[in-house]
Amino acid sequence: MTISQEASPPLSVSELSHHLKSMVENHFSRVQVRGEISGCKHHTSGHIYMALKDDKSVLDGVCWRGNAGRLALKPQDGMDVIVTGRLTTYPGRSKYQIVIEDMTLAGEGALLKLLEDRRRQFAIEGLFDEHLKKPLPRLPRNIALVTSPTGAVIQDILHRLSERCPRPVQLWPVAVQGEGAADQIASALDGFNALPAEFPRPDVIIVARGGGSLEDLWAFNEEEVVRAVARSEIPVISGVGHEPDVTLIDYVADKRAPTPTAAAEMVVPVKADVLGYLDQQQKRLQGNLKRLIQETEQRLDDRTDRFFQAPLLYLERFSQSTHSLAARLRTPQEMLEKAMLQVSNLSGRLVSTGSVRLDLLEKGLSSWANLLESYSYEAVLKRGFTVIQRQKGGYLKRLEDLHRTESVQIIFSDGTCLGTLTPQKPFPEKPRKKKEESTQADLWS
Repeated sequence: MTISQEASPPLSVSELSHHLKSMVENHFSRVQVRGEISGCKHHTSGHIYMALKDDKSVLDGVCWRGNAGRLALKPQDGMDVIVTGRLTTYPGRSKYQIVIEDMTLAGEGALLKLLEDRRRQFAIEGLFDEHLKKPLPRLPRNIALVTSPTGAVIQDILHRLSERCPRPVQLWPVAVQGEGAADQIASALDGFNALPAEFPRPDVIIVARGGGSLEDLWAFNEEEVVRAVARSEIPVISGVGHEPDVTLIDYVADKRAPTPTAAAEMVVPVKADVLGYLDQQQKRLQGNLKRLIQETEQRLDDRTDRFFQAPLLYLERFSQSTHSLAARLRTPQEMLEKAMLQVSNLSGRLVSTGSVRLDLLEKGLSSWANLLESYSYEAVLKRGFTVIQRQKGGYLKRLEDLHRTESVQIIFSDGTCLGTLTPQKPFPEKPRKKKEESTQADLWS
């Protein structure tokens, strides 16, 4: 469009911006642009703002909230992508931008690079550590299945389960490819883990889909799916794709099966094997029980024999003990001889002891006799004293006992004589010569 300055009046800024906006939108109503994402911002409003760049130029882009939730992948800085949309202008800043309606990675090389970057990041976080792997139940009571409700995968899994060992299966149907698939798979995993107590909780979860290209399997590489598997309290088996196919869910799952059918084989044993195992265990149990009974019977027989033999053994031991004691006992003759010997020894000891004691007693008696003799009146008379005996009886001990003249018998040491005693007055005491009193005059005469 050509505008003649002479024929038309000048345009306002808004009018010119409007003409430019119409021209850009009419000529570029649907375009595909390849570039590297830079400055990606997920706004709280739900819109996504970013810039697409190559080595020479930069193109601003925006994905409105309605389309952002339907994108096959989540935009991140550094992604090499191909976006589909329409060009428009933003008059407020004299800028043009692309309104993004769809987005895919630019080729398999870009997908593989993104896949490796995510794998490395999750590995650094420890989501793939072996110690986090949960063991699978030997024979689950309930099996959860997260897959598409249509197609051959679900039929193959159910058929293989019924062949091997039928178990109840709880299906959570999800999309396994395209828009919203990753969100549905993550929600299914969280849903099984959050089942209330009144519902039968599965013992294991199988996440499955058939084979496909890297783009077809991309939902199983998304972050929300990987983290949902990592936080699942129920063991998870990954049965996504076929043997060459590898997705990030394979690294984080508790077990990886090369195919969905292999996942079914991994989760339950063959029924015939189970029955054979049970039969073998039953035979072992019966054998152990039989051996236990036999051992019990043998112990009972042994104890019965010991019970009946106990009195005989007791009598035998008692007899041996009696003989032993009898051998230690002495005969009466030996005991008598020993007693006589002891009496003889004691007699000798008594005789010896008695002689010593008799000598001591004899000496003591002699000493007492001498002492008594020295205190006798005969000994006193021999020392020159006499004893005066009254004729009427008694002895005259004091002069004051003589009140009148009495006839007495005087006993000497060598004989006696008769005499008469007459009391006399006691001798008068000699008068004491009084000391003459001195006077002061005598002293000076």
